[in-house]
Amino acid sequence: MKASSITRPGDSSVLHLQERSTPQPASGQVLIRVRAAGVNRSDIHQRQGGYGPDPTGQIPGLEVAGVVEQCGPNVSRWQIGDAVCALLREGGYAEYVAVDERHCLPVPSNLTFVEAASLPETILTVWSTIFQWAHLTKGENLLVHGGSSGIGVTAIQLAKAFGANAYATAGSDEKCAACEQLGAVKCVNYKREDFEQVLSGVGINVILDMVGGDYTPKNLRLLATDGRLMFINSMQGADSQIHIPTLMQKRITIGGSMLKPRNDNFKAALTADVEQNVWPLLADGQLKPIVYRTFPLSEAVQAQELMASSEHIGKIVLEIS
Repeated sequence: MKASSITRPGDSSVLHLQERSTPQPASGQVLIRVRAAGVNRSDIHQRQGGYGPDPTGQIPGLEVAGVVEQCGPNVSRWQIGDAVCALLREGGYAEYVAVDERHCLPVPSNLTFVEAASLPETILTVWSTIFQWAHLTKGENLLVHGGSSGIGVTAIQLAKAFGANAYATAGSDEKCAACEQLGAVKCVNYKREDFEQVLSGVGINVILDMVGGDYTPKNLRLLATDGRLMFINSMQGADSQIHIPTLMQKRITIGGSMLKPRNDNFKAALTADVEQNVWPLLADGQLKPIVYRTFPLSEAVQAQELMASSEHIGKIVLEIS
């Protein structure tokens, strides 16, 4: 099979299209013939060696959509020919991938493979972080930094669908308009305005932050009593100042999570919860995939460069013929 592999830690030029052996599904796994694969910032971190081990030889890609080609022993749910999308630990930039059957979801009949491939990583991350952990509830106020990212557009739509009020920040008026069209009450262009000043009177209950750095003191001041600050990245700095009396006075909870290293059983339970609670929203249009641009597998380098530029609104997807 063809796959875009990491030849050494480095910039996007280290991704090379290579011929690799087609994986064989183990017990409880299905082999998916991949039709589309989502591109995520985690793929860049992996390529650069940010997860620790040397990534040489690894195939990036945390999410795919395609057709079940083969079922391993003890597979109970899926059959050959089923259209599925799936969360992966890695390996999505390839023509085939083997995955735990419990990490697969049916492709909704109203979606294309490209649209379906844009869903697993973002939805599972948002659901586990904002709803399962931070317990965002109806009537509460959510602030999403990076509102026009794949995570951001998903969080805004899910918050609205479950009766919360979404606010966001983004880096251009165009991105802010897109966030508000998706349901954000207000999106602040952080390049022109101070989001803390604009949102100071709102009373934010939950913040989903992928920025870190000097956003953290502002986030703490914006949070209401019993507020929750949830980190999923720290793009502008891993170190932040925290004013402890503010935490104590407001009873603020701070948490952080990474979905990629969680074990298979956790991901299986999360996938089942998402299928029950979120998947129906795709059928009735309350949740829509937002795909900014697609690239062929042979242009994975260009896809990651676009991701790194942060110019996109929504998801970037590789199409695999």
